[in-house]
Amino acid sequence: MAQQSSAQVASSQKALMLEMKSLQEEPVEGFKITLVDEADLYNWEVAIFGPPNTHYEGGYFKARIKFPIDYPYSPPTFRFLTKMWHPNIYENGDVCISILHPPVDDPQSGELPSERWNPTQNVRTILLSVISLLNEPNTFSPANVDASVMYRKWRDSKGKDREYAEIIRKQVLATKAEAERDGVKVPTTLAEYCIRTRAPALDEGSDLLYDDYYDDEDLDEDEDEDEDGEDCCYDEDDSGNEES
Repeated sequence: MAQQSSAQVASSQKALMLEMKSLQEEPVEGFKITLVDEADLYNWEVAIFGPPNTHYEGGYFKARIKFPIDYPYSPPTFRFLTKMWHPNIYENGDVCISILHPPVDDPQSGELPSERWNPTQNVRTILLSVISLLNEPNTFSPANVDASVMYRKWRDSKGKDREYAEIIRKQVLATKAEAERDGVKVPTTLAEYCIRTRAPALDEGSDLLYDDYYDDEDLDEDEDEDEDGEDCCYDEDDSGNEES
């Protein structure tokens, strides 16, 4: 058992180091990642910049990704540290999304095994799925029923019901102080958001893995691709309230 565990650690560490290298060579726009502890490859801190022309524009949202020792055969966990009001985020910050669920056949969940985690997924696909989820909530199976009901009122009223948007606006404003404390300049225009920046080389003593901003066309494509794969946290009562 000890040998098996040691082999898993060696394999997962190699996989995570390769992902770091890939993300440095081909960064994902809209994210900044650091290691929580430079000696620990299994805990990453993520900063997400709110995309322009969305509720989250100008926001600075922190999260943690924690990887298991048998990664990539088991999925990591993704938890927001910043308070988030969203249909698919629990009160403790845990994100409810199919891609982070183990690939088991569970008819009660409303998910297909193909929608869940598999070893071909990686940090890049997780980040793209999370940003897509922020902009296109899944209201059929919410983690936060109140947020889901409020989002549907906003959507069905075509923005006239402002309660959902106002809560997020206040949360975005609350992140500005933390961005200032961290010395981070949050992009607020599409031009700033789409600027590609280079991550510092490892020999510069920085644990920054990448710092880039989303391309708007890629964002739209990823939203379309991910929308059908976000059934999770099945809630029978709420799903019956969804209007076609």
